Amino acid sequence: MTEQDNVALISKIYAAFATGDVQTILDSVAGDADWINYGPSTVPYAGTRKGRQQIMQFFEAIGSSTSDAKVTTENFFSTGDTVIATGRYVARVNGTGAQIDAPIAHFFTIRDGKVVKWVGYSDSALVAEAHTRAAAATR
Repeated sequence: MTEQDNVALISKIYAAFATGDVQTILDSVAGDADWINYGPSTVPYAGTRKGRQQIMQFFEAIGSSTSDAKVTTENFFSTGDTVIATGRYVARVNGTGAQIDAPIAHFFTIRDGKVVKWVGYSDSALVAEAHTRAAAATR
C-alpha cells in the first residue's frame, strides 16, 4: 500500500470511531495486532492488548467508562508503513461527569492493508485525574 492508502485506512478508522462502528475498526486490524494505550491502571482503557478480542475490550472500556467520546484529528504524518495522527480526545467520565480534553498522538503500523500495531499517547495525568475523581466519588 502507498502512504496515501495508509492514511486513507486510518481516516476510515477515525470515521468509524466517530459513529461507534467498532466492527469496521476491528475489520481494519490484523488478527494478532498489538494495541497499546499508555496511562496508569486507573484509566480503564489504558494498557497493552493483543488481538481483536482484547482490542474490542479496549473499546468496551471506553464506552462503559466515558460518554460523548470524540477524537478530532489535526494532522497525519506518513512514512513507509507508519502513520502518526495528532489531535485531541474529548470525553466525559461517567462516574462524576469530569471532562477530559487532552492532546493525543497515535502511531499506527500497517502491513498488508491492516493495522498491526497501534500506540496511543495523551496527557495521561489529566485522563487519570478525571478517572480518579470518578472512582473517589463512587466510594
